[in-house]
Amino acid sequence: MDLTEELKNLITKLTKENIEYALCGGLAMAIYALPRATLDIDLLIEAGSLENTKRAAHELGFTLQAAPMELHEGKIHIHRVTKTDPETGEILILDLLTVTPEIISAWKTRTRVEWEHGNISVVSPQGLILLKSFRKSGQDQDDISFLRSISDED
Repeated sequence: MDLTEELKNLITKLTKENIEYALCGGLAMAIYALPRATLDIDLLIEAGSLENTKRAAHELGFTLQAAPMELHEGKIHIHRVTKTDPETGEILILDLLTVTPEIISAWKTRTRVEWEHGNISVVSPQGLILLKSFRKSGQDQDDISFLRSISDED
């Protein structure tokens, strides 16, 4: 599966359905010029648009749903849906992070960025720092350092 094409199709669908979102995770890092080997799409959405977002994703082939996950003492809520390519068996995971009080600032500071397929809503560098601060992996710490460096340039 072509990750960029899948993202483009998803963003087009959400825009058409008037569903607000903000790209986060590895693809958001790539938007900010730090390419990441990622095999999934992560979107931050409002809890009230969860069902509409899942329906829109389902129409694009994201038909397998996992049980909702609460991480970091309930500060992060993830709803995972998966698409399987019937020809190759490849899978693509879409993680829908719903806005919680602890991460609402990441939602409020989202920004619009031009990319090769138009305009896309992305969590701001400061918002990504917040989201990544819940994890302690070396990769997340490296990402936080990079995001701080580009935030200082502004």
